[in-house]
Amino acid sequence: MRESMRLGVRAFVPQRVAGIGLAALVLAGCGTGVGAESSVDASAGDEVARAVEKTEDVTFLSYRVTGRFPERGRIADEATVRTTQPVAARLRTANLSGDQQGESELRLVDGVLYGSATGDMVEEMGGRHWISYGPHAKFTTHGGLRMDVGGLRDQVSRNPAREAAFLAAAEDVKRIASAKVDGADTTHYAGTAAVGELRASLDEVKDKTAREERRNSLDQYEKLGVDELTLDVWVDGDDRIKRLRTQGFGRHGTLDLTFTFLDHGKAVTVRAPRADDTADLRKPLKKKTTPRTCASP
Repeated sequence: MRESMRLGVRAFVPQRVAGIGLAALVLAGCGTGVGAESSVDASAGDEVARAVEKTEDVTFLSYRVTGRFPERGRIADEATVRTTQPVAARLRTANLSGDQQGESELRLVDGVLYGSATGDMVEEMGGRHWISYGPHAKFTTHGGLRMDVGGLRDQVSRNPAREAAFLAAAEDVKRIASAKVDGADTTHYAGTAAVGELRASLDEVKDKTAREERRNSLDQYEKLGVDELTLDVWVDGDDRIKRLRTQGFGRHGTLDLTFTFLDHGKAVTVRAPRADDTADLRKPLKKKTTPRTCASP
């Protein structure tokens, strides 16, 4: 089997924002809208920043992402994340249109990244349904192909609240109105921000982890050719992010993603795929054995 070419190149590497994770819509009521009440207030940015900090500090979270992503088309993703060490996360993705229609999954367990195999890849891997990328972002496959899955690792494990920090940094952030989101009372904030200006503002972020995570997000936007973001954030009564919408336009089309937080603090359990159902790209692909059965005398 020519593992170095087929498994290495065709392994599960979806093209998405981090973060994104992309690093991640049912868009009714999500925009600012014509005639929406707005209030320009210097405190609006501080209120969003406080909600970002509180949401980034949660230990467990679940969220869904819907909307449109360049090259993927319409999407519907769901994720669960344990943010404390060791990080555990699961991201289920669904491409609803375009050439990449279908579903797939990423898991991060005990530092090891796994991706689901689809279509004829399962047959090529001897009936296995999962791929192990190992514990490192950069590695070389058994066949000699160099791979970098740092973007995938960041995407599956991220807390999307970091994207809302870009609204807090926007110069025109404003309070729009009260709104119901998934039954919760929220306050809606909105604004626009240039990606270049957001990158320059990272020097003011004292927390190293938060700074690097936000830089990763901006890297993804720049790869898409997006130079300005339109941002909407809904903050609930506990001062946490309930919903985030990010819009932009780049070289490959429209970016329009809404992240809706489903749970804050609910324990997350993510298990690694079975070892006998997983192909490790770093090792030779061994023939999958089946248990022997003894005939009755």
